[in-house]
Amino acid sequence: MVTIANVFERAKISSFRFDFAGNGESEGSFQYGNYRREVEDLRSVLQHLRGENRVISAIVGHSKGGSVVLLYVAKYKDVQAVVNISGRFFLERGMEWRLGKDYFKRIRENGFIDVRNRKGKFEYRVTEESLMDRLTTNTHEACLSIHENCRVLTVHGTNDSIVHVTDASEFAKHIKNHKLCLIEGADHEFTSHQHQLASTVLAFFKLDPKDSVQAAKFCPRWPV
Repeated sequence: MVTIANVFERAKISSFRFDFAGNGESEGSFQYGNYRREVEDLRSVLQHLRGENRVISAIVGHSKGGSVVLLYVAKYKDVQAVVNISGRFFLERGMEWRLGKDYFKRIRENGFIDVRNRKGKFEYRVTEESLMDRLTTNTHEACLSIHENCRVLTVHGTNDSIVHVTDASEFAKHIKNHKLCLIEGADHEFTSHQHQLASTVLAFFKLDPKDSVQAAKFCPRWPV
């Protein structure tokens, strides 16, 4: 996201980056799931910026943030362009990798699961409430609720081992005004493809949606 912000700055486009509570440099405790609260946190940020007479042209989110920006525009119809980078469509997937086998049974028995890193150090606690928040968040329904006047771009790496590239295709199936760009060889963090990612996002941002010729050329790997 830093590279994207830098590319935007060079294009004389201002951007505002922030971490949700308990993530990155933000204070607060990390909550597994918590999609609904993060949508409202995003709402507060946008309202603050509008109070400062800023025009919100687009919102961009990576990984879980990609899912959050889509959930946002499904609920609030006040943003006309969204970029979803490596977002997860199937929220029920990926949990066994993080929480271990029989996670649902264990969390029902104990009320929580403590997640530790490979060195055994405690990272965060997953409660039954936060787990159910994730499992009851309906991405499919949200995608269908996004207004056709809202342009959505999904960018995904073909070598993403965290969120499989097939999730990206699901967004393309269910969002009315959607473009999908697959970056060959990129992983979940676009480690070796940062500038390609940033250029793709900038091109979408500057794209005139009325120009059908340029829209067709926007990304060479649109799905059929």
